[in-house]
Amino acid sequence: MRLRTLLRNRVHAVLADYGCDRSGSYFTAPGWVWLDGLDLPDASRRVVDDLLVLMDALKEPIDVLDQWPQLPGVGTLTALIIVAEIGDISRFPSARKLTAWAGLTPTVRSSDLTVRHGHISKQGSDWLRWILCEAAQTAKRSPEFADSYQCLARRRGKKIATTAIARRLLARAYHPLRAAQAPHSRQGSR
Repeated sequence: MRLRTLLRNRVHAVLADYGCDRSGSYFTAPGWVWLDGLDLPDASRRVVDDLLVLMDALKEPIDVLDQWPQLPGVGTLTALIIVAEIGDISRFPSARKLTAWAGLTPTVRSSDLTVRHGHISKQGSDWLRWILCEAAQTAKRSPEFADSYQCLARRRGKKIATTAIARRLLARAYHPLRAAQAPHSRQGSR
């Protein structure tokens, strides 16, 4: 978002050099039409066009982040890393599949009637697991997760409980992420 603001300010600066001004916003549909119709020198026209292309490219990631769920411990940087590491969320049919891909689910060994749950599988992205565990450090103190964290920590230990909170954070982020990326995938298929 800061980059988008920087790009907008740069467009304003280029237009101010030539005394171009508009009463409404430059970055609405009528504003873009107005910008396209401006008679600018070639170098300035190229700069403005390049800035508009960059702003257009930033639209999708910003839209995804604007619809990001408010989860405890997950800020802008964490959300960016999660979105970047997951990539296309539509390849995961469920939140369970996403958490398994991220390596945050325990391994299971079974034989006949005996089932043993082991450590997490650690498959998938190391960065995703790391940032979710960092977010879980804050989330485990929030009212949403505090009771379940305390219960798990008493039974299984603090590290396992923190990893379980990280898995729950990712599972809670799945549906809003899927909903946020669905309109963009429909636009790309036209």
